[in-house]
Formats: sequence, structure tokens, C-alpha cells
Amino acid sequence: MQLAHINTHPPHLVQALEALAQRADHQEAAQTLIHELSGITVLVAKKFTNDRMADGLLEAFYLTVGCISLGISQANLPEDSESKLTFLLHHGAEYVFQMGFRHIRELSGLPYHTFVSDFDSDPFVQQLRFKALFSEICRADPNSTWTGDDVYKKEWLDLKSNQSIVECAKWLRKKHYAGPVKDPDLDAHAVISIAVIFAIAGDGPIVARVRQKDLETLIQGVRKTPLDIEAGWNALLKKVPSEYHPILRERMDEYRSTIVKKILSKTSIKAVITEIQHSYAGSELDIDYP
Repeated sequence: MQLAHINTHPPHLVQALEALAQRADHQEAAQTLIHELSGITVLVAKKFTNDRMADGLLEAFYLTVGCISLGISQANLPEDSESKLTFLLHHGAEYVFQMGFRHIRELSGLPYHTFVSDFDSDPFVQQLRFKALFSEICRADPNSTWTGDDVYKKEWLDLKSNQSIVECAKWLRKKHYAGPVKDPDLDAHAVISIAVIFAIAGDGPIVARVRQKDLETLIQGVRKTPLDIEAGWNALLKKVPSEYHPILRERMDEYRSTIVKKILSKTSIKAVITEIQHSYAGSELDIDYP
């Protein structure tokens, strides 16, 4: 197993300040930065920690350091400290802080998981998510190493993947053979699983929501008639926008030797339906009989 590479380093703000300390005439720039950092820290304390307690102000300072460091890390600068300092002095600490803050805000707007419900759009829940990400990524002790930029990159990739899966499932729901599925709750993985499983029957309509009877009919039908599963899957891909093809192909590659193999085997229909219900279709399967 290959372990993920974690790049530990001082916060980018600290690297910039160390470069400033090496300059011969740095007093004026240092005073300006101290003033800006103090003001940002107080604002962060008022909104996210506690501006009346020393611990709250210290925590706000850590968040300020990390948020500015995130802003620097996302600016595509050379790795040297002097470039980071030049960028910071040119734009000002408050502007760079806002850059980092916007990155966290955008990240918190992505789907946290692939099961979507009204709960996720609740403003209170959204604010809790934002605060959790802000603290996880931006907390940076100036005297310690920081990995917030790597954490941000990983979270961004994971949540963007969730977004793609959710968007793919929503598209499949709109094209459901019996009309768009308008249930506000969405189990995106299950929708995609159902569409891929039902596509093995050939160039048929897109299926995004099923009943137990539909599964029984599918299994009975494909066991009676020889199938070209790849042709059925290719027919599905031709109907779906190309940006969703990698998601569907990944699922096809997984199912080719697992659930599809079991559907075509002599395993009892009841056992196969139970496995699909528990492991693939989730809440997108309507229970219509025992």
C-alpha cells in the first residue's frame, strides 16, 4: 500500500515573514502587516472563536495565519519565500486572507457526500460545515509545521468527485423512463448503480428508480436470453453526456465481475435482489412486496 505524500512545512505566512526579516529596511512593512494581522485576528475571534478570552484570540490568530497561508498557496507562486512575501506585500494581508476564506467557502459548498437531502441545504448545517472546514484546514501554529494546503487539495478532489457523481445521478433521474424522479432525497451512487445494472438488458430506456418487481423481471429476462452486456453498456454511454462517462465506466468495470456475474448465475433470484437492495440500490429501490 502506497501512503499518501504529505508535505509538511511552516505556514506560508511564516515563510513570508522570515523573508521580510532578512530585508535591511523592513520596519515599515512589518508594522503594516502587524496592524493588518491584528485587525483580522479580532474579526475572526468575533465570528468564529471568542474575542473576550485569551484562548479565543489565540485560536483566531492560528486561523488567521492558516487562512492567509492558504491564500498564498493557491496563488500559484514560486516556492521561494521571497515570492510569497512580494505577493503578500503587494496585495495586503486582508486581501490574501479573503482569498483563502473564499476557497474555504467554495469548498464548503460542494457535496459532503453522495446522499443528498433537504438537511444539507439547511443554513445552520451549512454554517457548521464551513466552520469545521475552516478550522480543519486553516488552523496553523506559527511554531509548528502545517499541512493545510495538502488537506485542502485532498478535500477539493474528494468533494468535486462527489459533485460529479451527484450531477450524473440527477441527469439520469431527469431521463428516467417513467418520467423525471422528483424525490428531494437523492442516493446518487444508487441511481448510477441501477442505471448500469439495467443497461445490461440491451439498448433500453434509462432506469434510475426501481421496484422489486422490476429487478425480478430483469433477472428472469437476462437469464433466458443470451446478452451482449458490453453492447448494452455502450448504448447507455451514447445517451449520457460525455462528462459522466468516466463515472459510469468505473461502475461498469466494477460490476462486470461482481453483481452482473451473480445476476447471470444460478444464484436464487431472491438472494440476488436482496444483495442489490443492500449493496447497490439503497433508498432508490421502492419496496413493493415482501
